[in-house]
Amino acid sequence: MKKTLLFLFSLILLTGCQMNTSSQKPEEPIIPSKPAETPQTVEVDDLRGLYSGAILQTNYGNIEVAFYSEESPMTVNNFLTLASKGFYDGTRLHRVIKDFMIQGGDPLSKDDDRDNDGTGGPSYTFKDEINDHKLVAGSLAMANRGPNTNGSQFFIVTATSTPWLDGKHTNFGYVTKGMDVVKKIEETKTDLMDRPEKSVILEKVILKEK
Repeated sequence: MKKTLLFLFSLILLTGCQMNTSSQKPEEPIIPSKPAETPQTVEVDDLRGLYSGAILQTNYGNIEVAFYSEESPMTVNNFLTLASKGFYDGTRLHRVIKDFMIQGGDPLSKDDDRDNDGTGGPSYTFKDEINDHKLVAGSLAMANRGPNTNGSQFFIVTATSTPWLDGKHTNFGYVTKGMDVVKKIEETKTDLMDRPEKSVILEKVILKEK
């Protein structure tokens, strides 16, 4: 039986700033512009009891992930809800940094305009759910513009460890199969904006039933 969750989201006016995964060195922090916010309570179905993980089907191969459903319930349910609606299907993994991470989840990346990739989301934000899981190779975490600005964009860590990210980005899952695909994507050539020269497409997200 599905439960219902009440989440306090903030509806946002999207700006032109990149979603932040703190890829800069610790001594070079990003200070992004703050979007206008209007808090609104949204009622959504809790899908965590239905699904145990997901398969990210890309044009480079499949990546399977599992979730920290108890530690990051709102974040996991947000991903499940968006995925169940096909929100991620056809988006690009628009940002790739070797020995750091690969990033995707922006609906604006579906079209041919590459300049706005990394600036989009679902038109709301929600709070961080920082937990005890460290951000290490294979971790699945939320990209953001700063504290409590999660939306739809996520990243998979490829570095052995990223201690400067711990406590700043919600870790809501991990790769269980297909890390070789992640590494293959990581090796793709990129431009000066860390955008892959050859498109990396998240063709479909398939949710795995329990």
